[in-house]
Amino acid sequence: MTRTLSFAKTAVALTAVALMLTQCTDKKNNKVGGTPFDTAATKGKLPLAYINVDTLLANYQFAKDANEELVKGQEDSRMKVNSRAKQLQEDMANFESKMKNNAFLSRERAEQENNRLVAQQKELQEYNQQLSNALLTKQQKSNEQLRDTINKFLKSYGPAHHYQMVLSTNSMNDNVLYAVDGYDITKEVIQQLNARYTKKK
Repeated sequence: MTRTLSFAKTAVALTAVALMLTQCTDKKNNKVGGTPFDTAATKGKLPLAYINVDTLLANYQFAKDANEELVKGQEDSRMKVNSRAKQLQEDMANFESKMKNNAFLSRERAEQENNRLVAQQKELQEYNQQLSNALLTKQQKSNEQLRDTINKFLKSYGPAHHYQMVLSTNSMNDNVLYAVDGYDITKEVIQQLNARYTKKK
C-alpha cells in the first residue's frame, strides 16, 4: 500500500523514442527514395539530420496531450486508493478502540473483525496494484502510439527532404556531440507534426 503510482509521472517525456530512419540508396545515381540528393536545397550538406527528442516531446501536442492524460489517470488512481485507505484506517482505529474497551461480545467476534480488516488490507494492496498495472499498460500503449506517429511521419519526411538518416539526441544522453547549423530539423518537424495532429483532431 506504500507503493505509489509515480511511474506515470512525465511518462511520455521519459519515453525512449526511436527516431532513426534509414532509407535505401541507389549507388549508381546517388538517389534517396528515388530522388537525387544533390539538389540546390541540399548542396554541400550530407544526407543526415537530427532531432532533439526533449524539445520534440515538450512541443509536440500529441505528446503533451498523452502526458496530461497519464498524469490525470495517476491522480485519479491515487484518489481512489487514498479514499479506500482512509476508510480502512478508520475501521482499524475503531477496532482498536473496541478492543481496549472490551466492546466485543466475544473473542470469536473480535477475531472475525480482525480477519475482516486483514482481508480488506490485502484487497486494498491488490486494488492499488491493479490500478498501477492499468496505468502502466496505458502508458505503454501511449508510448507506442507516439513512436508510430513520429516514425510514420519521418518515413515520408525523410525521402521528401533527401535524408538517408535522421538521428535523435537529447539533453541527458546526446548522440550528436557536434553538428553545424542546418542539421537540426527539430523545429520544422514539430511544426509539421502539430499541423498533422491538429488536422486529425
